[in-house]
Amino acid sequence: MEILGIGMPELVFIIIIALLILGPKDMQKAGKTIGKFLRNIVTSDGWKIFQQTSRDLRNLPTRLMREANDDLNRVGDEIKKAASPPDPNRISPANKRPQPKPFSAMPAPEPGTGNENAQKSQGDPAPESEPPTNA
Repeated sequence: MEILGIGMPELVFIIIIALLILGPKDMQKAGKTIGKFLRNIVTSDGWKIFQQTSRDLRNLPTRLMREANDDLNRVGDEIKKAASPPDPNRISPANKRPQPKPFSAMPAPEPGTGNENAQKSQGDPAPESEPPTNA
C-alpha cells in the first residue's frame, strides 16, 4: 500500500523521526495541524477541479477511440447504402413521371373561364364584317 508514493517502511521511518524530533506532546499538535491542512485541501474547489481534470485525462483516450469508432461506423453505413442496389419500391415508374408541356408564346387559357374562344379569335387576324366591294 502506498500513500502519495510513500510505502509502509518509509512511513514508519518518518513517524519515528517525527517522534524523536517533536516528542509525544508536540506530535499530537502537529498531527492535528496536518489533518486540518489536508482536510482544507481535500474539501476545496481547486481539489475537486483537479480530481475532475485527472479523471477526464484518464478517460480521454477511451472517449476519443469511441468517437472515432462511431464516425467510422457511420461512414461505413453510408458507403454500404451508396453501394447497395436501389430499392424498386422507392423508385417511381417512368410512366408516372410528369410529362413536360410544350412551350407556347401565348399563355394557356384557364379552364372554366370561358375565354378560350376569345383568345383564339384574338390570335386570328380576321377582318370584321365589312361590306364586300364590287369593283
